[in-house]
Amino acid sequence: MPGASARPAARPAVPLTPAVPLPPVAASRVRIAGVATMLGSGLSNQFGAAVGSLAFPVIGPVGVVAVRQYVAAAVLFAVGRPRLRSFTWRQWWPVLALAAVFGTMNLSLYTAVDRVGLGLAVTLEFLGPLAIALAASRRRVDACCALLALAGVVTLMRPRPSADYLGMGLGLLAAACWAAYILLNRTVGHRIPGAQGSAAAAGVSALMFLPVGIVVAVHRPPTLAAVGCAVTAGVLSSAVPYLADLFTLRSVPAPVFGLFMSVNPVLAALVGLAVLGQGLGGPEWAGIAAVVAANAIGILTSARTTRQQAPSQ
Repeated sequence: MPGASARPAARPAVPLTPAVPLPPVAASRVRIAGVATMLGSGLSNQFGAAVGSLAFPVIGPVGVVAVRQYVAAAVLFAVGRPRLRSFTWRQWWPVLALAAVFGTMNLSLYTAVDRVGLGLAVTLEFLGPLAIALAASRRRVDACCALLALAGVVTLMRPRPSADYLGMGLGLLAAACWAAYILLNRTVGHRIPGAQGSAAAAGVSALMFLPVGIVVAVHRPPTLAAVGCAVTAGVLSSAVPYLADLFTLRSVPAPVFGLFMSVNPVLAALVGLAVLGQGLGGPEWAGIAAVVAANAIGILTSARTTRQQAPSQ
């Protein structure tokens, strides 16, 4: 699941004291700590989704998503501290759109998880950011990556008696929402400083799900265990990844961060197998591998091209 984007905090200017680069050993330790944090964040995100799905029989995916929205709003408000009264309409409209996309993305993803399993749902959702990345490029290698990802999707959605096309469609809807989430987050980040815009969007989304949560509680009374699973999902899939990203984006290069993010479908499939017993066949693993490989190749070749062009600029 995606977290809200945040800009690195600006460093105070100290003109009399030149910046001293970290020694190689210290820089290496920071890099290792960043990679370890990314691994923990990815596992936390997928494990949270798996734990949340355990509450589906009691409160359904809608109830779990509602609780997750509440948790995300509480965390982001504490971190972002948005000054809502100072927002103009030019700032508010992308925030409102981001809130709607945020809620729809999580609802469609969790419903897809309920129908087709964690690994397949997350892989389909991952097509959203992959499409954004490939659409912004005109390189031949990216066209090949798009074809590779398309082959993976065709493999995952191939006709078979057990195919749940509604669940797959919801996974693709989550992908479209994630793509819109990225574009809207970029707009919000340009118009509202820091994480205030993301925090405001999370708050609005939580308010949108407040009546939904009340209806679910009335018609499907939650148990303490179900609420605990839903809250755990909110913490592990919203709070932990968001705070982890704040650290890793400061210590790990963007290409490395993007490359590691591409492993999330694999992590989701492994967590789904270990926690939920959702095994996948050979074709499904091949489809996931194709989507992951398409993203990894695109990131690695893009980083290499950037390094080659840097001296001439």
